[in-house]
Amino acid sequence: MGDERTVLVRELVLGGAEDVREAAEELARGAAVVHGFANFYALTARPEREAVERVNRFKGRPAGQPGSVTGPPGVLPGLFDWTRLPAELPRRQLRSLMDELYELGPFGFRGPAAERLPDHLTVVSDGVATVQVIAPGRRCPSNAFLAEAIGRAGTEYLFVTSANRSRQLPHWRAEGAVADFGREPEVRVLAHPDDAAARRRHPHHEPVSTSVLSFHRAAGRGRSGLPALVLERQGSLSADHIRSVAANHGFALVPAAGAAARPSARAYVPVPGGPVPQAR
Repeated sequence: MGDERTVLVRELVLGGAEDVREAAEELARGAAVVHGFANFYALTARPEREAVERVNRFKGRPAGQPGSVTGPPGVLPGLFDWTRLPAELPRRQLRSLMDELYELGPFGFRGPAAERLPDHLTVVSDGVATVQVIAPGRRCPSNAFLAEAIGRAGTEYLFVTSANRSRQLPHWRAEGAVADFGREPEVRVLAHPDDAAARRRHPHHEPVSTSVLSFHRAAGRGRSGLPALVLERQGSLSADHIRSVAANHGFALVPAAGAAARPSARAYVPVPGGPVPQAR
């Protein structure tokens, strides 16, 4: 029978042109790809409902749970309906804030969804259909993979979620993501060549899911008198850091009720009986 921990997929290397093309082709044909996403690992697939539901099921969460979308940072603003932006929030300043946060690293935004987006990738919040977009930031080599996959799949964007089982912390080492998903049918792995180096490229970010700002509703004004954005989720970039950047663009920050605590990074322990497979 052999060792049950044996991984059934061949790992590809993020940054290798041939490996990136192979992973993008597999995604276009319907596979899900576990890949480096800034300083942690994400699970990306085609955006159709069937693919989203399949990934949800093997993560261990409800099949119908709405998904987030991803792509290189430059394609994501086009997924919002900017005509529904609250009047209190200046569009030009918001776009410049998005640009700066993506220069720093991975980040997420929730805003009014473009009408063409399907309902399995949107959530109605405060009476507004919203979409959550997550990008790895401009310095991550996964942007080349995302662009290649979008081109080969013939889509505008992709579905993304963190590479972890439901209710578990995201993985920031390839070996952990492989241990969770390497035996799933139709999963490919596109690993950072060096996970520690990927973390060092993002010194302000913890290796956890991205922080998320929402701008689909007006949140009043902060103590500074500036119009406020809502910190929907405090993740890899701290609230204090986001607040400082937001102030430079004319915004205050209001944490949502569930965004008070910043999660800790996953700690890895030796696997009984031997090590889990290592990334190349």
